Amino acid sequence: MNDFTPLSSTAGGLLIGLAAVLLMAGLGRIAGVAGIAGSLLPPLSADRGWRVAFLAGMVAAAPLLYLATGRMPEIEVPVSLPMLAIGGLAVGIGVSFGNGCTSGHGVCGIARLSKRSLAATLVFMTTTAATVFVLRHVAGG
Repeated sequence: MNDFTPLSSTAGGLLIGLAAVLLMAGLGRIAGVAGIAGSLLPPLSADRGWRVAFLAGMVAAAPLLYLATGRMPEIEVPVSLPMLAIGGLAVGIGVSFGNGCTSGHGVCGIARLSKRSLAATLVFMTTTAATVFVLRHVAGG
């Protein structure tokens, strides 16, 4: 397995940054994906058009990559469906307590020099590192 992909990682980071800047410059909104998606659940937000378009663009990325390169991105999920559900639940709880997600805090908040976003991102990253350490070295996964 080759986890070192500097070109595609840089291109992805640039596209994420570009999307965040365009959304802020065009609509004055922060590209926090959890907030964007959450506003599409009842009660529905009045400004759902751009939210649907933003999420549709995220979903369309893989087919567009296929059209451009002739191959789909390789996605490996080495955990069971119950573990995915537990992880999703944990992320949802974290997003609620953290008042935002990694894209809202880590990409947009830090770019705006938000102290709250810096603190939230430090908590995200520390928790991630601790979780990986425990699962790989303590629990033997």
